[in-house]
Amino acid sequence: MSALQYKRKSMSANTAKTIIIGAGPAGLMAAGSLKYGGAAVLEKNEKAGKKLYITGKGRCNLTNDCSGADVQKNAVTNPKFLFSALNAFPPREAMRLFESCGVPLKTERGGRVFPASDKASDVTAALKKYALAGGAQIRLNAEAQSVWFDGKSQKFHVRLTDGAELASDSLIIATGGKSYPATGSTGDGYRFAKAFGHTVVPPRPALVPLVLHEDVKPLEGLSLENVSVSVSSGGKTYRQPLGEMVFTAQGASGPCILSLSSLLSRDGLAEGARLSVDLKPGLSAAQLEARILRDFEKYKNKQLKNALFELLPKSLISYIIGYAGLDGETAVHSVTKPQRAILLNALKSLTFTIKSLDALEKGIVTGGGVSVGEINPKTLESKLVKNLYFAGEVLDVDALTGGYNIQIALSTGYLAGSSITTRNAQRTTRNG
Repeated sequence: MSALQYKRKSMSANTAKTIIIGAGPAGLMAAGSLKYGGAAVLEKNEKAGKKLYITGKGRCNLTNDCSGADVQKNAVTNPKFLFSALNAFPPREAMRLFESCGVPLKTERGGRVFPASDKASDVTAALKKYALAGGAQIRLNAEAQSVWFDGKSQKFHVRLTDGAELASDSLIIATGGKSYPATGSTGDGYRFAKAFGHTVVPPRPALVPLVLHEDVKPLEGLSLENVSVSVSSGGKTYRQPLGEMVFTAQGASGPCILSLSSLLSRDGLAEGARLSVDLKPGLSAAQLEARILRDFEKYKNKQLKNALFELLPKSLISYIIGYAGLDGETAVHSVTKPQRAILLNALKSLTFTIKSLDALEKGIVTGGGVSVGEINPKTLESKLVKNLYFAGEVLDVDALTGGYNIQIALSTGYLAGSSITTRNAQRTTRNG
C-alpha cells in the first residue's frame, strides 16, 4: 500500500467493530493483534507514531533484550499490574515481530535494542505494517473530541473535531500521556477516561531532567560517561551505579539522571535534596589519590589548571577547581596535601542541590494516569464499562530508561487487542 493510499483510505460508513484512539506504539500494536473485523485507528496528528520519531535521539530504543520479569523490575509504578501483558507479549516477542516486519535490530549496552539502521522511522513503519496486516484502517488528522457509550444501541461513539461521528462495539483508548505535547500527547485520554467514570491519578513528570540551584550553564552540553550518581532526598538515597549524564543550561539530564528523576517523582522530591556525582567510580579513593599524585609529579612545573587534562574533560577542569575552592594559577608543586584531599573529594562526590524536577511537558514519559485498580490486568478491560480498554502511557504505569516504556506500550497494546479478539471469537463460537 502506498503512502498516499495509506493516508486516503477511509473507514466504511461510520461504524467499526473496534475504534482505537491513538496511533502510537500501543494503539498500532492493539490494531495489529485484532483479528476479527479490524479496527478504525484515529490519530490526531498528520502521521502515526509521531512521538517515536524523537525517542532515543531519533534512533528509537524500542525494547530491552530481557525477560518480562526484568521489565517489571524496572517499572517504577504498578509493576505487578503489568505481569499478564508482559507475559502475553514479552520483549523477545517484540524483537521477533520487528524483524519479521523487515527491521533488523541491534542490542547495545544495558540490553537496549535499536533498529540496525538507527532510524526511528523504521520502527513506526513496522508497526503500521503490522496494524494494516491485521485489517486496521488508519485515519490521520482525525482528532477525537468526545466519547460516550449509548446504552440503547450498545455502541461506543466518538465525535471528531471535524464533526464526524463514529460508532463501535469496542473502544481502546491509547492516547499516551501528557509529555511532549507537540507530538499530540496532550492528556486527551485522561478526559475520555473521566467521561466513563474512571479515576485519573494526577499526571507527574517522569524521566525528566533535574533543575539545580547551582549555575551549571558553563557546563551545558558536557556529557559524562561511566559516572555514578546518587540523590539524597527525604532521608532516602537513590542510586544509579554506572551510567551517562549530561549537563543542561539549568541542571542535569542523561539516562542515569532521568531514571533517578522517575523515582523522585514517584516518592516526592524533598526540599534540600542533593545530587552527588562520582566522576571516577572505577577507582577507590586510594587509587584515585595515587593517580592524582602521578599526574602531579608528571606536571609538577605546570599550573593546576593545566595539569588535570588527563583526568577530566577540558570543559570540567575550571569548574572542579572552583568547586574545590582552589586557585587554578597555583603551581602543581605548591598544592598541599589538604588541598589534594579537597580535590579528591570533589572528584568522588561532586554535589549539587536539586531545585526541582523539570516541567511535565519535558518528561520522556508521564507518570500517573488512569488508575490501574479500575482495569482488569488480565485483559486491560475497564472494570467499570464493558468493552472499554486502555493501553500504553495513558495508564498509571511508567518505567526507567532502557526501552522498558515502549515495551510496556507494546505489551499492553497487544493484550488489549488480543483480549478483544478472544472475546469476539468466543461470541462467534456461541452464535455459530
